Amino acid sequence: MEIALELLLPKMLGEIDYQIIRFQCKDDLLKQLPIRLKGYSSWIPDDWSILVLVDRDDDDCIKLKKQLEKFALDSGFVTKTTASKGQRFKITNRIVIEELESWFFADWDAVKLAYPRVSPTIPQKDPYRDPDGIKGGTWEALERVLKRAGYFSTGLRKAECAREIAQHMDVSRSKSSSFNVFRDAVRHIVAGGIA
Repeated sequence: MEIALELLLPKMLGEIDYQIIRFQCKDDLLKQLPIRLKGYSSWIPDDWSILVLVDRDDDDCIKLKKQLEKFALDSGFVTKTTASKGQRFKITNRIVIEELESWFFADWDAVKLAYPRVSPTIPQKDPYRDPDGIKGGTWEALERVLKRAGYFSTGLRKAECAREIAQHMDVSRSKSSSFNVFRDAVRHIVAGGIA
């Protein structure tokens, strides 16, 4: 995720400075986030925003979002979800449905540029029409597709794959609702973070 964001965020933020804070895994993020947010609440400048991004994996999306929102509210922050009209929010919580690789399936042109031997018709095939609804794990599905095209015969190297695909992604053409909600949240923050 970090590698993909390093390539995608400048396309959305332009010259705005940002910092990515990564965690060892999702469980680590959920454990540390309440502590970090409480710490940030004592010093964060008014014109800064925090965007929390986490894979849904197999979690219930609504419960996961409620958990993230509770962490923010318990730390004294106004979130994008809870802000009243005209109110500035500090935290935006977004969930990747199901995993980062769904964003890659959603911009198949980027995948074809990174890996030219992949079939151009993958997005028209039933299992892949809805990139956010791919069954059986999106990274596993991407690995199978890439292996069939002659890439990653010993297994998907996720960091390398993320770098190769994300550099070609066009943030305006994604077919992933999850990605588009994330992208729009970033744009809303850039526009001032007012509900």
